[in-house]
Amino acid sequence: MMHVKSICRSCAMLVPALLAGAAIANAKVKAKADPQGSQSTIGQLDAASKNFKNVQANVQFDQYTKVVNDHDISSGTMFVERQGSSESMGASVTDTTSPSAAKVLNYGGGVLQVYSPAAKQVDIFKAGANQAKYESFLTLGFGGSGMDLKADWTINDMGPESISGVPTEKLDLIAKDQSVKNLFSHVTIWVDLKRDVSLKQIFYQPNGDSRTALYTNIRLNGHVDKEPYKIDTKATKVSH
Repeated sequence: MMHVKSICRSCAMLVPALLAGAAIANAKVKAKADPQGSQSTIGQLDAASKNFKNVQANVQFDQYTKVVNDHDISSGTMFVERQGSSESMGASVTDTTSPSAAKVLNYGGGVLQVYSPAAKQVDIFKAGANQAKYESFLTLGFGGSGMDLKADWTINDMGPESISGVPTEKLDLIAKDQSVKNLFSHVTIWVDLKRDVSLKQIFYQPNGDSRTALYTNIRLNGHVDKEPYKIDTKATKVSH
């Protein structure tokens, strides 16, 4: 049976973005005097974005569910690649406590495919006219220019902070698009300004749930092996 699904719903469950540590979504954020982010931060992201082609990394997700005070940990690998004005991404995620929850994500050309190996099923989500918005959401903190970030998000620049010894700028973001804001009250990212890549992200949901992503073993502008992220739709059930 054909069933059209929203790409945003998939993002809420799996991302960047996708696919969010334990914190309350309504926590107050201390911002600098310039809520749009310092000009230095924006400028550094603009400069680094010009050299960005792709990134590959290991990733660990911590999904926090407030109502039961529970953390679900999963891990895997991911890539984000930019070719011209379009971006693609892939992720392969496993959960050691629940092998059936393993997922493979593949995004490109405005279409997100989510493969569940246990069910041998692929769910397909089409961005349609909202492709540019969803690409900026799925690839948040990886290769985007400072001006593009400023266009889509209200930026609270919270200053420098090191992640595993790497200098980053901590930015708290509130989506200007209401449909994204309905999913996430705000997003905090720790960005390596020299490479234009995120080392950490926290997506805060209005109900108090959150999803934290930690990125390690980051490789920039190398050859991307996309074999682990390929999905054979002919050998699986497909749900549109």
